[in-house]
Amino acid sequence: MSHSEPITIKAPDDESLQLPDSLAKLALPLLAGGVLVLLIGWGLGASAVEGIRYAMLAYLSAFMFCCTISLGSLFFVIIQHLTRAGWSATVRRTTELLANNVKLLAIMFLPILAAVWVAHLTHADSETSTMYQWQTAEFDAMGVAKAKQLYLNPWFFTVRAIFCFGSWILLARFFCGLSRLQDQTGEVKITERMQFWSGPGLIVFCLTASIAAFDWIMSLAPMWFSTMFGVYIFAGSILAAHATATALVYWFQSHGKVRDEFTVEHYHDMAKLIFGFIVFWAYISFSQYLLIWYANIPEETEWFFFRQSHGWATVSILLILAHWLLPFLALMSRTLRRRPGWVVGWALYILVMHFIDLFWAIMPQATHTLGPAGGGLGIVSVILCAVGMLALYMGCFLKQASEVPLIPARDPRLVESIGFENI
Repeated sequence: MSHSEPITIKAPDDESLQLPDSLAKLALPLLAGGVLVLLIGWGLGASAVEGIRYAMLAYLSAFMFCCTISLGSLFFVIIQHLTRAGWSATVRRTTELLANNVKLLAIMFLPILAAVWVAHLTHADSETSTMYQWQTAEFDAMGVAKAKQLYLNPWFFTVRAIFCFGSWILLARFFCGLSRLQDQTGEVKITERMQFWSGPGLIVFCLTASIAAFDWIMSLAPMWFSTMFGVYIFAGSILAAHATATALVYWFQSHGKVRDEFTVEHYHDMAKLIFGFIVFWAYISFSQYLLIWYANIPEETEWFFFRQSHGWATVSILLILAHWLLPFLALMSRTLRRRPGWVVGWALYILVMHFIDLFWAIMPQATHTLGPAGGGLGIVSVILCAVGMLALYMGCFLKQASEVPLIPARDPRLVESIGFENI
């Protein structure tokens, strides 16, 4: 896009920067429908397989899918301020709102916390009645259990979860709140303040995102450990955030909004970032596998062993081909990256593959065999949980988006963002 003509900055209350009524009206039906579908999905999961373990892990898969989108979005906001990036100013409001959804996710985490405490208080110790294996009698009987229980116990698990959500909510409120304040005042000092705190914010983010990955997913197999697992989940998070933000902006534009502010140059850059993080995800995934395969230590190889047998091998191969190779080859094309419709199509595809990646990381711990995992009913329950959680998540997003301009309308870098061109 060439900007030989002067760039016009619209006022925050300009109609083209507001969420259309047709989308704003979807918020309440999505919230109500999401709860209903989520409950049905959980109920099917509980009835398909004996005990609550399968249903809770289906819930966890759906929860982590939305949680990773918000975490990736929070990282995007922080890193744009840290690097003083100008190109992304028009994209940032969408990611600010996605990051601010951590408040909803804190509430949606309560059932997971409740499952941990119910298992603890009722002394449930079988694999089917507990969500995390570190609460089972089988784990207690292992030699290393005492050492690991200093970390893996309900009290410390709860404290860490509160620390993670508390940190994310404060960070999201800080950056999103100041950005909204700048819509009213236009003060450059607000940008400088966000830039100053982006460094410490990034350190807190990295620490808490790693804790969450270790606690909520990796500890499902308490004897297994990988120091790269936090980075692995982070790679998927930032990939999901870029894909979601791109698809949402395209959705806004299809309703006649932010058409002058989000250009083909932005789609081009978002596609480049999606391409880059596809490669990063593949690099981290392969590095984690290679190190464990090379060391060949039994407690480390077990995690991958279950994912190479009993039907899960098919999902593993699918991830290599469909999560990495196919989008890698497609997004290599500069021509495609400059076609918004194609970019959004691949972004939606990446989101589906990201959910399958989380499904692959979580669900083998419910039942090590893919085929009999509740049969068709079990798979349907996983899908319904994901759809319900996503509907809730999007309902909350639209509710927030209806109250603010769709871009940070008085950001000092807005002119640079609208006018930038890829070389």
